[in-house]
Amino acid sequence: MQKPDDIAKKLLGMPYAELDERTQKVARHIAGRKHIARNTAKEFDAGITTGQRAADAVARFGGSWTFIGIFAAIMMLWVALNSYILINYGNSFDPYPYILLNLFLSMLASIQAPIILMSQNRHAEKDRLDAEHDYEVNLKAELEIMLLHEKIDLLREGQWGELLAIQKEQLKLLGSLIEKKTVSDS
Repeated sequence: MQKPDDIAKKLLGMPYAELDERTQKVARHIAGRKHIARNTAKEFDAGITTGQRAADAVARFGGSWTFIGIFAAIMMLWVALNSYILINYGNSFDPYPYILLNLFLSMLASIQAPIILMSQNRHAEKDRLDAEHDYEVNLKAELEIMLLHEKIDLLREGQWGELLAIQKEQLKLLGSLIEKKTVSDS
């Protein structure tokens, strides 16, 4: 089994101590012949708080066609109800230009926007962790491929040596056969 420092010097061309933390981790995994892939989504979601779960749910619903449809229906109902009350009773609970509706819409936007931003920030953090993990996996795969190439090259060199030895032996045998043939013919 190789040491992480040997791996670092051989494959990365620098001492183990000079590598960044992620590259050191990869060198340790290669030296220990351990896999590096893991389910980052499961790990990330394991530490999620109730507030983060709620923010994700609000963002998921607030960015859906269902929300847009319900929102449009409520606004049309609001306008229709106000118009009906105005036409039939001469007064409405929220006269045009619908100041109360504007207040509710502003409150909804002022609450919904930061919640959606919290969810987006959390997902950006998750994406960053996924990208770091992908880097580690790709680096390990690249280094493992380099090790495989090295092993194949060593095998090929060994086989060439064996083939040359076999060929020399065959040439000797062929030479001795030719000698015997020429001696028997004379």
